Amino acid sequence: MKTSHPSSPAYYIGLMSGTSLDGIDAALVAIAPDHTPQLLATAAIAMPDTLHEKLLHLCHAPSASFAELADAEDAFCRVQAKAVQTLLAEQKLTPKQITAIGSHGQTIEHAPQGHQGGPAYTLQLDNPSLLAELTGCTVVADFRRRDLAAGGQAAPLAPAFHQALFGQRPGEQLVLNLGGFANLTWLPQEQERTVVGFDTGPANVLLDAWFAKHYPGRFDDNGAWAASGHIDPALLARLLKEPFFHQPPPRSTGRELFHLAWLEQHLSGNETPQDVQATLAELTAVSVAQGVTQLPLSQPSAALLVCGGGAHNAYLMERLAAHLSQLTLLSPATLGWPEDWIEAGAFAWLAHQRLHGLPGNLPSVTGASGPRVLGGIYAP
Repeated sequence: MKTSHPSSPAYYIGLMSGTSLDGIDAALVAIAPDHTPQLLATAAIAMPDTLHEKLLHLCHAPSASFAELADAEDAFCRVQAKAVQTLLAEQKLTPKQITAIGSHGQTIEHAPQGHQGGPAYTLQLDNPSLLAELTGCTVVADFRRRDLAAGGQAAPLAPAFHQALFGQRPGEQLVLNLGGFANLTWLPQEQERTVVGFDTGPANVLLDAWFAKHYPGRFDDNGAWAASGHIDPALLARLLKEPFFHQPPPRSTGRELFHLAWLEQHLSGNETPQDVQATLAELTAVSVAQGVTQLPLSQPSAALLVCGGGAHNAYLMERLAAHLSQLTLLSPATLGWPEDWIEAGAFAWLAHQRLHGLPGNLPSVTGASGPRVLGGIYAP
């Protein structure tokens, strides 16, 4: 590849570490002069066990010292840099050939409604200055707080990218991301109609936590353990009473609400572990299906593109198909974007939006008072 010129694509790297805390995804994306994104290459770096434990602790700690935050942020940034360097080496690229890196950072706490009467906030551990220093690339980061400042939820941000990727396809489109949490995007067929998107609830976050409580490892591979259990209707009903599931959009959530202690307070004590796991998968499937009923669908048989790590959970996909039989579940890989790389691609695209002075949020999704250019720029 050559350094981009105005008439040729520009190259961006998107970095994403979601609420599952499993690693850093790095996506190399070419964005054409007409702003069309194309996925070129990817690299994934697993989260070291010690860093995974530190981040998980910070997500649930009632308090943390500045030293703890700085230690975790520094270690996280260096894993990000390793992901970028790996991708550049594999693709035989130099930092100068990359227009910018888009870094999401690691969400530690997300409170768009504030906490105990305090101001709204969202906290992502990130050190874009250090990342620029380590990689030699321009970094764009801190995407969420500009939307929050405009009265938005600061999440989800991916629907704007879903619109850029899939919005020109014929017919209305649905996109479901199954990361630590699940979010839905509805892309209308009529361009004058507004996009709808929101978090539906937990996806992998509770499944992973419950699995890790009983087995070594971080996740239930292919949903095999969940498939060995039975859905507990009484437990499912108790879980679904959570007010979040009944809030109208815009809405977003995180580990602040859905975590292991939240689950355990709903247990009667008579459930088998595998039945709880099966019920958690059902909770995701049912809450997604409830979310679909909140969308202004005009085509009952619309296509649903399923992305994120949960797309590889065969049992979860089986339960989704059972509750969404009217929809056609598709892999976005058929459109050039494999399931695992859409979120990382989104932050490459958001970096492009920032450098071109273009909005990165959708007010109809986040509830912000208007479109906003998101992120700050850090030169190498």
